[in-house]
Amino acid sequence: MSNRKIISGNGFLESINPYTGEIIGSWSEHTAFEIEGIINNAHSAFLDWKETSLQKRADALMRLAALLESRKVDLARLMAVEMGKPLAQGVSEAEKCAWVCRYYAENGAEFLKNEIVKTDADLSYICFQPLGVIFAVMPWNFPFWQLFRFAAPAVMAGNAFILKHSPNVTGCALMIKTLFQDAGFPPGLTEVLLVSEKHVPEVSAGIIADCRIKAVTLTGSVQAGRAVAAVAGAEVRKCVLELGGSDPAIILEDADLIHAARISAFSRLINAGQNCIASKRFIVVESVYNEFLKLLVTEMTSGKIGNPLDEEISLGPLARYDIRDRLHQQVIESIAKGAEVLTGGEIPELQGAFYPPTVLGNCRNGMPVFDEETFGPVAAVCSVKDEKEVIDIANSSPFGLGASVFTENSARGERIALKLEAGACFVNAFVRSDPRLPFGGIGLSGFGRELSRNGMLEFMNCKTVYIDS
Repeated sequence: MSNRKIISGNGFLESINPYTGEIIGSWSEHTAFEIEGIINNAHSAFLDWKETSLQKRADALMRLAALLESRKVDLARLMAVEMGKPLAQGVSEAEKCAWVCRYYAENGAEFLKNEIVKTDADLSYICFQPLGVIFAVMPWNFPFWQLFRFAAPAVMAGNAFILKHSPNVTGCALMIKTLFQDAGFPPGLTEVLLVSEKHVPEVSAGIIADCRIKAVTLTGSVQAGRAVAAVAGAEVRKCVLELGGSDPAIILEDADLIHAARISAFSRLINAGQNCIASKRFIVVESVYNEFLKLLVTEMTSGKIGNPLDEEISLGPLARYDIRDRLHQQVIESIAKGAEVLTGGEIPELQGAFYPPTVLGNCRNGMPVFDEETFGPVAAVCSVKDEKEVIDIANSSPFGLGASVFTENSARGERIALKLEAGACFVNAFVRSDPRLPFGGIGLSGFGRELSRNGMLEFMNCKTVYIDS
């Protein structure tokens, strides 16, 4: 089905507990023969599923939501041992997955209703039909949510998908398949592909080139997005990319500083800072800079660090040691360029891939912590003169995922939000995804949208029907 040869089958995948360093799972990757079977099964399942009524699809999603909630503690424990997420955050992630399943079960039929358009025809309308099998390449940081926010609308719309998850959360990937099966979705409709890191480029290119694959969605790095988009473009496949960001949090002189510091620290520390839409660049008007810094340091250092299986823990280890080491290098290079360490900044003498909550002052463009995405609990803070400079610096990044503004004047906050170059702007709140609202970025943060009706229609054929008698 493709001119590209898929080379696979002699590698393996490992899950390593980032707290203990123990190997908790090892799997052989799929062979080229097995991959052919996976694609064929997904395509066959799609041909039947697209003819299934919307009510039956919704019923299956509701069963899936119930399973996610009944098994949320077990799912949270799996996330904790595979990638270090604290238990409470893992439970919340499972609950959010249940929410998105229910949202599309309850609203999908309305989103997909034909739209009558008055023209010269006797009847003309727009209908929405599923594309087919979607190749989903997903990251490890929110191993369930990242997949479910794509999958819930996709399967409700009548599509099938093949999931290629990050190798370090293979246990989560296989659990996702189990959940769909236990909820009564047809065999093959939700497949999982096991591929070792060394074979990901060849296998992904071969799958995208297969004529049975109709689109691809990826959440990941800019580098990964460029590679996938290049193949998708060459093969003329629909593509949606969410590629992370370097979100600004703007603190104006009239902000409630206590609220701003608390919300900012919470955003930066979710999932140990391994969050695409976390605030990373804190741009503060100079008249309140010093006061905000003190409050931010207090909030950033108020949590408890340790074993993510401990229910009292709010900050677990980073998912892998290489991620921790890369983050530390960004901090070291920024300090060498003049960033001031107010707290953290050193690798702790703790078991596990930990990095301490870190606040760096006097940051500016040209420093890695300001120019690049930092995937860990590091807040880069800079001082600016006025509102104009705030907007200029916020928009100086090539990323454009999210942004937040803190001010007690909501009209002013809205005005500034409309000037910020990002896919989502929140006033007096931290940026987060919501099934009811479209989610995605611009610039190096990618293109296309997930969630809401907009996200559902990304993987539909919006077909015009024109009838004239």
